Amino acid sequence: MFDLRPVGYVIGFLVAALGLTMLLPMLVDIAEGRDQWPVFATSALFTFLVGGLVALSCQNGVKEGLSIQQTFLLTSGVWLALPIFGALPFVLGETDLRFVDGFFEAMSGLTTTGSTVISGLDDLPKGILLWRAILQWLGGIGIIVVAMVFLPELRVGGMQIFRSEAFDTMGKILPRATAIASQISVIYVGITVACNLSYYALGMGAFDATIHALTTVSTGGFSSYDASFGTFSGPLEYVASIFMILAALPFVRYVQILNGNTRALHRDAQVRTFLMTIIVLVAVTWVILFHVFPQHWEQSFREALFNITSLISGTGYASVDYMLWGNLVVTMFFFIGLIGGCAGSTACSIKIFRYQILFSSIRAQMRKIRAPHGVFVPKYSGARISEDVLSSVMSFFVFFTVTMGVFAVGLSLTGLDFVTSISGAATALANIGPGLGDIIGPSGNFAPLNDTAKWLLIAAMFIGRLELLVVFVLFMPNFWRA
Repeated sequence: MFDLRPVGYVIGFLVAALGLTMLLPMLVDIAEGRDQWPVFATSALFTFLVGGLVALSCQNGVKEGLSIQQTFLLTSGVWLALPIFGALPFVLGETDLRFVDGFFEAMSGLTTTGSTVISGLDDLPKGILLWRAILQWLGGIGIIVVAMVFLPELRVGGMQIFRSEAFDTMGKILPRATAIASQISVIYVGITVACNLSYYALGMGAFDATIHALTTVSTGGFSSYDASFGTFSGPLEYVASIFMILAALPFVRYVQILNGNTRALHRDAQVRTFLMTIIVLVAVTWVILFHVFPQHWEQSFREALFNITSLISGTGYASVDYMLWGNLVVTMFFFIGLIGGCAGSTACSIKIFRYQILFSSIRAQMRKIRAPHGVFVPKYSGARISEDVLSSVMSFFVFFTVTMGVFAVGLSLTGLDFVTSISGAATALANIGPGLGDIIGPSGNFAPLNDTAKWLLIAAMFIGRLELLVVFVLFMPNFWRA
């Protein structure tokens, strides 16, 4: 019989921990004096009690290892349970959101998507703004641990190619996850602090620097202003671009650097490809913008660098309304968002390594067509790509494309136009943030959408953050009988 207690224990423990983090925005609200602190006090108490009781009731079922079914269920269950409780301050607080809107905001936060249904951010209590940033920061470090510990072992989407770097955790997932998370956490906190201090040194207020550091390093994109990063300009955009790139690189390489392997980043093929992709895309966009704004070459370069980095990393900040840059740039930006950063980072979307494997496979196939009797093997970083990795990556591309199409059709059936439907499905599934068009574009938000559209986008954010197959496999009867 399938035992839910180990799964319930971990989820309950994490829910209780989420309740404790609500005390931070509560203290900020007390300091600000806007009488919103009881909202966080109530939410924290309820969340902590529910999570604690669930953990205590399941404690007697905790084992040293988890079965494959338990691991899949745990990975999905965490990202479903936490947003439910994370939505409480939005529903009970000054934002006064309905549950669907509060759940949308919390899911967008924890999946580091960055789409929002809240307007008037400039005037909201600081506690709410901090809570949005905390959700994204927690989601960022959470997905790193999932990507480095769970997904390689679950053989999802080609992630098993990094299995040796994830320290071989099968059969002892919880103990090894704790060890890995402790190393990554130090690096994650260190980069966040460095980002915070950099923002502050260049003129951001202490609170704004904290908010934007939390959402930059998590590549989440929640801002404390309706204008997003457009409130700031100049050197701050360069600093944000640097830290978005750092957050989109594989954190396991930082661990290796700390342990003496100073060339770990340089030797990683996906890192080199990711950085080269950014350079090429920025150069192309800069040329286009320079023709439109010939008197502002530095501003054109800065806005090209910032917005492309924001899109490719899945952060979702916007410094300008790039919908005004012309159809060519807008179309290019749509596809840039579907590239993504490196595996094992806070970045989302398809990920650069899958494109490398795809193109390697295509190149081998084309060479085979030219020389039918030759033996051509797809390679990644100099090593042969195994059949299970190749199959997993190809399955991921098919699943991603079909799933995005299904969500786009679903959104169109709710009455949305083509651009809003297709970009909404893409931005939610790839966890990017803003979409395209007048409604959900960089100058809008998702509040005007109807409830059905919001539920569809919530589902897409959830599925996309967990690499699709982690969720879909739960609906296969054969999986539970295995």
